[in-house]
Amino acid sequence: MKGEAAFERLLELLKLDALDRDLFLGETPRGEGRLFGGLVAAQAAMAAMETVEGASLHSLHAYFLRPGRHDTPIRFIVHRIRDGRSFTTRRVVAYQAGEAIFNLSTSFAKPEEGISHQTPAPEAPGPEGLPDWEELRARMLGRPEAVRHQPIEVRACDPDDPEGGPQEPRKRVWFRPSGAVPDDPRIHTALLVYASDRTLISTASRPHGLPWGKRMVASLDHAMWIHREPRFDDWVLYASESPVAHAARGLVFGGMYDLQGHRIASVAQEGLIRIPRRAP
Repeated sequence: MKGEAAFERLLELLKLDALDRDLFLGETPRGEGRLFGGLVAAQAAMAAMETVEGASLHSLHAYFLRPGRHDTPIRFIVHRIRDGRSFTTRRVVAYQAGEAIFNLSTSFAKPEEGISHQTPAPEAPGPEGLPDWEELRARMLGRPEAVRHQPIEVRACDPDDPEGGPQEPRKRVWFRPSGAVPDDPRIHTALLVYASDRTLISTASRPHGLPWGKRMVASLDHAMWIHREPRFDDWVLYASESPVAHAARGLVFGGMYDLQGHRIASVAQEGLIRIPRRAP
C-alpha cells in the first residue's frame, strides 16, 4: 500500500501548472539529499509534450547541470525550436531557485509506416520471486529499516555482491509501476523516462566492487530513444551494460523490453562514480 501511495504522489508531481504558453511549474517532494534526476527528466518531458500535438516523443537528450532540491518548485521553460511535417523539436530548461539545473532536448515524430527489426530480447528469469531492489539495498547498508517505498517496483535478476566482489558490468532488472496507470500515452511515456534513470550507474560500479554504501554517484547526461509507443502498466525488463569507465565517469547502455520481448526503448547514460573520501 505504501508503494501505491508513492505512485499516486508521483502522478500528482507529473501534473504541471501552466503559468504561460511555454512556462510550467512542477512540484517536488519532501526528502533528504539530492532530488532524483529521473523525476526532473519526467517533468521536463511532460512540459515538452504539453506543447506538441499529433506527434509522439521518440528521443531525448539531457544534461544534469546541478543537483535538484526537495520541497522547492521547478520552473520549466519550453523553447519551440521547430515544427516540421514529420518531426518536431523542443528544448526545455529547468530552473530551481533561479539556477538552471537541467537541460533537455526532445524530438517528436508523427506515426509512419516503415522498416522494422530488432535483435532478440536477452534471456532473464521472470520477475516473480526475484529479490526486491529496495530490500537488497537496505540489507547491504546494514539498515533493514532503510527500505524505501518507491513508485516504481524493481526486482533484481543479478544482485550486487554484498561483499563488494568484482562482477561483470552487466545487469538485468524488472520494473513496473506500483499502482494503476492512467490511460494517457503521455503519462506512460513520462513514467518510462522516470524509470530509465534507475539502476544504470550501479552497472558501471560492479567491476570495481562498489555496491551501495561504498560509492558516490551522480547522473551527468542521459539519452533515450523510444521505439514503440510505450505501455508501462506491466513488467518491463531493463538490461544494461557498461563497456567503459575512466576518470571517475562510467558509460552505460540499456534496453527496455516488454513481456512479449519487444524492445520499446534504448537508453545511454554517463555517470559520475567516486569512492567516498574518509574523514581524517
